[in-house]
Amino acid sequence: MSIDERELFEGRLVLDEPTTLPEGTEVELAFIEDDLDDTDRARLHEALDAADDELRAGKSIPGAQLITALRRGAL
Repeated sequence: MSIDERELFEGRLVLDEPTTLPEGTEVELAFIEDDLDDTDRARLHEALDAADDELRAGKSIPGAQLITALRRGAL
């Protein structure tokens, strides 16, 4: 997300993103620059969406099992 002046209100950052956090929850925001162009950013989002679809479809393995497989050189 890029931040610009339209998203500031009385010196405060205003985000329009749904959340399940309770009212009054404090969060820390960090502005992180990257060097992705529009094509790379689109590819990143496609990959993240595909990974999310796989997780929701139950096509994942527990972290401990993944680490064991990586240590064995199986992946």
